Amino acid sequence: MTFSLLVRDGARFGVVASSSSPAVFARVAHLRPGVGAATSQNITDPTLGTSLLAGLAEHADPERALADVTGAARNAETIAYRQLTVLGRSGPGFAHSGARTLGTYASATADGAVAAGNMLSGTHIPGVLLDAYAAAEGELEERLLTALKAAVAAGGEEGPVHSAGLAVVADVDWRVTDLRVDWADDPVDRLGELLDVWLPQRDDYVRRGLDPASAPSYGVPGDQ
Repeated sequence: MTFSLLVRDGARFGVVASSSSPAVFARVAHLRPGVGAATSQNITDPTLGTSLLAGLAEHADPERALADVTGAARNAETIAYRQLTVLGRSGPGFAHSGARTLGTYASATADGAVAAGNMLSGTHIPGVLLDAYAAAEGELEERLLTALKAAVAAGGEEGPVHSAGLAVVADVDWRVTDLRVDWADDPVDRLGELLDVWLPQRDDYVRRGLDPASAPSYGVPGDQ
């Protein structure tokens, strides 16, 4: 139903995900600048992503943050249904796939990255995400999209993908990139089109947020 990739690139964190369900990225992806990133997927409980980030903010240990969430008494009856990933400021990512995760599921970790998915065409998909990202070039957002496209080309989910999203946090207190296609027959291609429009303007929007006099206007009515 969903597969995702979390990565750390210097001080930046990024996440990309796709799903057969609508608007999944809004519930799956969790990032906090200077702290880390997490996903909560497979019969998603977004509060678990929030809890993972809270643990990272407290002690900067992603393995401990994951253990605290999966072992918490309040989650005892439902954690078997959840698939979680978490990545901190150093070291590898970590993943949890409960025994009731849907369909074929898998995860893969590396230094600075973690990928996971459920209802997959095969257990190879998380590894494809990691390998494609590691081999990709360009901006962080472009490398995340390249990995997503590679995973879809390798089989992706069992069924058709209908939504996709990509987000990055850096050195300001908001997502410097936050793009979603919530429902489409070709969401990954549509996400790529959005990224082509967004990337040339990304840094100007950051500058505008910090110093509104320093960045150019693109002449769009109501431009924010």
